[in-house]
Amino acid sequence: MRRLLLGLAAAALLALPANALTIKDLGNNPNSATGHFSNSVLGTTFSDQYTFHLIGDQFLTFASATNDYLSATDFITGFTGQLFSSGLNGLPGGGDDVALGPLVSAVPCTQNPDGCQILAGSAVLPGGNYFLNISGTGGGTAGYGGDLTTTPIGAVPVPGAVWLFGTGIAGLALLRRRRAIACR
Repeated sequence: MRRLLLGLAAAALLALPANALTIKDLGNNPNSATGHFSNSVLGTTFSDQYTFHLIGDQFLTFASATNDYLSATDFITGFTGQLFSSGLNGLPGGGDDVALGPLVSAVPCTQNPDGCQILAGSAVLPGGNYFLNISGTGGGTAGYGGDLTTTPIGAVPVPGAVWLFGTGIAGLALLRRRRAIACR
Protein backbone atom coordinates (compact mmCIF):
# COMPACT_ATOMS: atom_id res chain seq x y z
CA MET A 1 0.00 0.00 0.00
CA ARG A 2 2.83 2.35 0.87
CA ARG A 3 4.51 1.73 -2.50
CA LEU A 4 1.22 2.45 -4.27
CA LEU A 5 0.83 5.78 -2.44
CA LEU A 6 4.45 6.74 -3.19
CA GLY A 7 3.92 5.82 -6.83
CA LEU A 8 0.77 7.94 -7.03
CA ALA A 9 2.56 10.87 -5.39
CA ALA A 10 5.44 10.58 -7.87
CA ALA A 11 3.00 10.42 -10.79
CA ALA A 12 1.25 13.56 -9.53
CA LEU A 13 4.57 15.39 -9.37
CA LEU A 14 5.49 14.28 -12.88
CA ALA A 15 2.12 15.47 -14.16
CA LEU A 16 2.99 19.03 -13.17
CA PRO A 17 5.26 20.62 -15.77
CA ALA A 18 8.53 22.07 -14.52
CA ASN A 19 7.94 25.44 -16.21
CA ALA A 20 4.72 26.19 -14.31
CA LEU A 21 4.17 29.84 -13.55
CA THR A 22 1.94 31.26 -10.83
CA ILE A 23 -0.03 33.90 -12.68
CA LYS A 24 -2.30 35.10 -9.87
CA ASP A 25 -3.13 34.45 -6.23
CA LEU A 26 -6.94 34.46 -6.00
CA GLY A 27 -6.78 34.88 -2.21
CA ASN A 28 -8.99 33.35 0.47
CA ASN A 29 -12.29 31.73 -0.55
CA PRO A 30 -12.43 33.32 -4.04
CA ASN A 31 -15.82 34.58 -5.20
CA SER A 32 -17.25 36.15 -8.35
CA ALA A 33 -15.46 39.43 -7.57
CA THR A 34 -12.03 37.97 -6.73
CA GLY A 35 -11.91 34.66 -8.60
CA HIS A 36 -11.49 35.91 -12.18
CA PHE A 37 -8.35 34.83 -14.05
CA SER A 38 -6.99 35.21 -17.58
CA ASN A 39 -3.81 35.05 -19.60
CA SER A 40 -2.69 35.69 -23.18
CA VAL A 41 -0.66 32.70 -24.31
CA LEU A 42 0.26 34.07 -27.76
CA GLY A 43 1.66 31.03 -29.52
CA THR A 44 3.56 29.57 -26.56
CA THR A 45 3.47 26.37 -24.55
CA PHE A 46 2.22 27.30 -21.11
CA SER A 47 1.47 25.86 -17.69
CA ASP A 48 -0.21 28.52 -15.58
CA GLN A 49 -1.13 28.28 -11.92
CA TYR A 50 -3.81 30.14 -9.99
CA THR A 51 -3.39 29.72 -6.25
CA PHE A 52 -6.08 30.12 -3.57
CA HIS A 53 -6.70 29.27 0.07
CA LEU A 54 -9.93 27.83 1.45
CA ILE A 55 -10.98 28.62 5.01
CA GLY A 56 -13.40 25.91 6.13
CA ASP A 57 -15.18 23.39 3.93
CA GLN A 58 -16.17 24.96 0.60
CA PHE A 59 -18.09 24.08 -2.52
CA LEU A 60 -15.72 25.07 -5.32
CA THR A 61 -17.01 25.90 -8.77
CA PHE A 62 -14.45 26.11 -11.52
CA ALA A 63 -17.03 27.92 -13.60
CA SER A 64 -14.98 27.97 -16.76
CA ALA A 65 -11.75 28.64 -18.56
CA THR A 66 -12.67 29.70 -22.07
CA ASN A 67 -10.68 30.35 -25.23
CA ASP A 68 -12.79 32.25 -27.77
CA TYR A 69 -10.99 32.33 -31.08
CA LEU A 70 -11.66 33.93 -34.43
CA SER A 71 -9.62 31.56 -36.57
CA ALA A 72 -8.14 28.08 -36.30
CA THR A 73 -4.70 29.65 -35.73
CA ASP A 74 -5.87 30.83 -32.29
CA PHE A 75 -6.84 27.33 -31.11
CA ILE A 76 -5.14 26.06 -27.90
CA THR A 77 -3.77 22.56 -28.47
CA GLY A 78 -3.85 20.31 -25.40
CA PHE A 79 -5.94 22.87 -23.47
CA THR A 80 -6.32 21.19 -20.06
CA GLY A 81 -6.92 22.03 -16.42
CA GLN A 82 -6.30 20.21 -13.16
CA LEU A 83 -6.84 21.06 -9.51
CA PHE A 84 -4.07 20.38 -6.98
CA SER A 85 -3.73 20.53 -3.22
CA SER A 86 -0.53 22.44 -2.40
CA GLY A 87 0.20 20.08 0.50
CA LEU A 88 1.42 21.01 3.95
CA ASN A 89 3.94 23.59 2.76
CA GLY A 90 1.21 25.49 0.86
CA LEU A 91 3.46 26.05 -2.16
CA PRO A 92 2.82 24.84 -5.71
CA GLY A 93 5.70 22.65 -6.83
CA GLY A 94 6.91 22.20 -3.25
CA GLY A 95 7.22 18.44 -3.57
CA ASP A 96 4.02 17.54 -1.71
CA ASP A 97 1.37 18.58 -4.27
CA VAL A 98 -1.49 16.15 -4.81
CA ALA A 99 -3.64 16.06 -7.96
CA LEU A 100 -7.35 16.14 -7.10
CA GLY A 101 -9.51 14.44 -9.68
CA PRO A 102 -8.72 13.78 -13.31
CA LEU A 103 -7.06 16.06 -15.82
CA VAL A 104 -9.89 17.89 -17.62
CA SER A 105 -9.56 18.52 -21.35
CA ALA A 106 -11.30 21.40 -23.09
CA VAL A 107 -14.40 20.71 -25.15
CA PRO A 108 -16.09 22.87 -27.80
CA CYS A 109 -18.48 25.46 -26.38
CA THR A 110 -22.17 24.77 -27.02
CA GLN A 111 -22.96 28.31 -28.19
CA ASN A 112 -20.06 28.48 -30.69
CA PRO A 113 -18.46 25.04 -31.20
CA ASP A 114 -16.28 26.18 -34.11
CA GLY A 115 -14.78 29.16 -32.30
CA CYS A 116 -14.62 28.36 -28.60
CA GLN A 117 -13.03 25.88 -26.17
CA ILE A 118 -14.11 25.51 -22.54
CA LEU A 119 -13.03 23.75 -19.32
CA ALA A 120 -15.31 23.50 -16.27
CA GLY A 121 -15.88 21.50 -13.08
CA SER A 122 -16.79 21.56 -9.40
CA ALA A 123 -15.80 19.88 -6.12
CA VAL A 124 -16.36 19.94 -2.37
CA LEU A 125 -13.03 20.67 -0.66
CA PRO A 126 -11.83 20.99 2.94
CA GLY A 127 -9.94 24.08 4.05
CA GLY A 128 -6.36 24.30 2.79
CA ASN A 129 -4.07 25.58 0.05
CA TYR A 130 -4.86 24.75 -3.57
CA PHE A 131 -3.97 25.72 -7.11
CA LEU A 132 -5.58 25.35 -10.51
CA ASN A 133 -3.09 24.41 -13.24
CA ILE A 134 -4.11 25.34 -16.81
CA SER A 135 -1.85 24.26 -19.65
CA GLY A 136 -1.59 23.83 -23.39
CA THR A 137 0.03 25.30 -26.47
CA GLY A 138 -1.54 28.50 -27.72
CA GLY A 139 -1.68 29.34 -31.37
CA GLY A 140 -1.49 32.83 -32.86
CA THR A 141 -3.15 35.32 -30.53
CA ALA A 142 -4.73 32.68 -28.26
CA GLY A 143 -5.65 33.44 -24.67
CA TYR A 144 -8.15 32.30 -22.09
CA GLY A 145 -10.16 33.65 -19.20
CA GLY A 146 -12.39 32.19 -16.53
CA ASP A 147 -13.77 32.26 -13.02
CA LEU A 148 -13.30 30.24 -9.86
CA THR A 149 -15.79 30.74 -7.02
CA THR A 150 -16.41 29.13 -3.65
CA THR A 151 -19.46 28.85 -1.41
CA PRO A 152 -19.26 27.77 2.24
CA ILE A 153 -20.94 24.37 2.66
CA GLY A 154 -23.33 25.66 5.35
CA ALA A 155 -24.33 28.63 3.18
CA VAL A 156 -25.90 26.62 0.35
CA PRO A 157 -29.53 27.80 0.46
CA VAL A 158 -32.37 25.32 0.89
CA PRO A 159 -35.01 25.88 -1.82
CA GLY A 160 -38.35 27.28 -0.67
CA ALA A 161 -40.15 24.22 -2.04
CA VAL A 162 -38.42 22.06 0.59
CA TRP A 163 -39.81 24.22 3.40
CA LEU A 164 -43.28 24.18 1.82
CA PHE A 165 -43.12 20.38 1.47
CA GLY A 166 -42.01 20.04 5.11
CA THR A 167 -44.91 22.14 6.43
CA GLY A 168 -47.33 20.14 4.24
CA ILE A 169 -46.08 16.85 5.74
CA ALA A 170 -46.37 18.30 9.27
CA GLY A 171 -49.94 19.39 8.50
CA LEU A 172 -50.88 15.92 7.28
CA ALA A 173 -49.39 14.35 10.41
CA LEU A 174 -51.41 16.73 12.61
CA LEU A 175 -54.60 15.96 10.66
CA ARG A 176 -54.00 12.21 11.01
CA ARG A 177 -53.46 12.59 14.76
CA ARG A 178 -56.72 14.52 15.16
CA ARG A 179 -58.61 11.82 13.26
CA ALA A 180 -57.06 9.11 15.43
CA ILE A 181 -58.11 10.97 18.62
CA ALA A 182 -61.64 11.55 17.27
CA CYS A 183 -62.09 7.83 16.43
CA ARG A 184 -61.35 6.71 20.03
